[in-house]
Amino acid sequence: MAKLKIAGSWSGVLEEVDLAIWTISSLREEVAKRSNCENPHFINFICAGRILKDDNGTLTLTQLGVKNNSKILATLSSPQQGQSLVVEEQSSHRLARIRSAATALAERHADGSLPVEDFNIEVEDQNGQKVRLGSELDQRAVMMGLMLHAKGKRLIKVGNYKDALEVLTMGEEAFSICDPKVIELIDNVPILQIDMVWCYFMLRDIRWLSDAGNRLEMARVGIGRAHGKDSLRLRLLQGGRYPELALHLRLELLEGVVAFHTGQLEKSKQALASAMAKFVQLQVPDEALSLVMSMGYNQRHAKRALRMNNQDVGGAIDFLVEEKAKKMQKQEEDLKRRAEIMEQKKFGVTPLKKAVDMERLKELVTIGFEKELAAEALRKNENDTQKALDDLTNPETNSDLQVNIETRIRKRQKQAKDSAIERVVQMGFERSRVIAAFEEDGGLDKILQRLTAQPEAENIQPQVNSTVASHGSASSSNPLPNNISSDILGPMNEVEDHNKAEARDVEMEDELSADIANGDAFTDYDIEVNIEGDAITEYMSMIESAGITSK
Repeated sequence: MAKLKIAGSWSGVLEEVDLAIWTISSLREEVAKRSNCENPHFINFICAGRILKDDNGTLTLTQLGVKNNSKILATLSSPQQGQSLVVEEQSSHRLARIRSAATALAERHADGSLPVEDFNIEVEDQNGQKVRLGSELDQRAVMMGLMLHAKGKRLIKVGNYKDALEVLTMGEEAFSICDPKVIELIDNVPILQIDMVWCYFMLRDIRWLSDAGNRLEMARVGIGRAHGKDSLRLRLLQGGRYPELALHLRLELLEGVVAFHTGQLEKSKQALASAMAKFVQLQVPDEALSLVMSMGYNQRHAKRALRMNNQDVGGAIDFLVEEKAKKMQKQEEDLKRRAEIMEQKKFGVTPLKKAVDMERLKELVTIGFEKELAAEALRKNENDTQKALDDLTNPETNSDLQVNIETRIRKRQKQAKDSAIERVVQMGFERSRVIAAFEEDGGLDKILQRLTAQPEAENIQPQVNSTVASHGSASSSNPLPNNISSDILGPMNEVEDHNKAEARDVEMEDELSADIANGDAFTDYDIEVNIEGDAITEYMSMIESAGITSK
């Protein structure tokens, strides 16, 4: 038996649900009964970013992917709401794409596989140092959670709170797969909880009230554990700065809102008063802003720096200088990493389709082994350094490694040459003449000169609809001319054929990677507090009115 958490047209928990027997119809009838809906057919369900559908009515909830403790959003439609259903379905499709792309990226970048992109997604701490958290499963779950959290924050920024909530829920599910001890080390999960409650608040849906209270309690405990008592650990990490102030303001505002709607007026008043004090503290003085901007910084960056440094002008300028230096260093590291990935691709993949571990390769090169040979030893032995050393120091296996390298080089040269021949054939030249031209020494210019200088060339103009290019293949094993032009070769994939990328949602993957790339160590704390300030004033006024009424 399973539990299902339902929200939307009816909020609550369904217990004793047999996922192997219940269908969509069973779930509709139960939710309709509890929500006093006369027609169960008007109830639709969204789970994990997709609309639950069963046209034949025969699939069980298990077959539809519903699991124990799944969170399901129940929406109420009517025959007149056809258009809104279309919009909802489009939104659901996009959410499914986001989940799928985040899963694919996390799998490719967390398990040591060779990335198909020219970048690699890696987990870093607030100082920009690469860290590996827990097992491969933990690393993958953390990556996926971080990507979905970043996408959720992007949706919040543009005011799409409904979709943001769905994406953040996916992120929460990803983090839940991790070892709890790993999660305790980071503050991303508590911040995600606050972001989810912020969505509840902006959607003005008080049906989430109970859930909001629980989330805020977990967030406060999690932040206290990650940042230390009175944020002392965070203060040490950030050199005495106050990046968390706006985050605590939002947390206290939301705590005050929940307390107000649950009738705890005194508790609400205290939380809102504390939030108001932080709001005042975060107001940037015009004089300080002008001073920082006079140093050549734009208004947004100047405000951010002053808020992070408790309005201290000197501290803000130091912060901006440090951030610029970190950004330049990051760009240099990214360029190096791209070059490293391109080199990594030349070494091929291990029998289990993993990339050659570049750190272990550096260790072997440092002690005197030739790079190509050391890479082949690691590739053959699944990056096991000791086994690679055994092969490198054994004359017989060392010879085998050299043969493997030569074989792969010849294979790559043949693939590159075949590709170049195909490209020239696609210009409309006869295949046999193209192959003959490539057999002679010389670069692309000489090859094209031979093809166009022959007497019959005038009768063989490049044909737009030539069918020759799509049939047959080049059959020469001679090396490719050394100075062949890169515009004919194109970007050659150095990885073995079996490691070619499967179909990908490149557009969505690019969106997710951009959301990650555009963030930094302070993104989670960089909150404009204008909406929070208005909300504090609104609820303080409501508390005052409620107090007068009760008297």
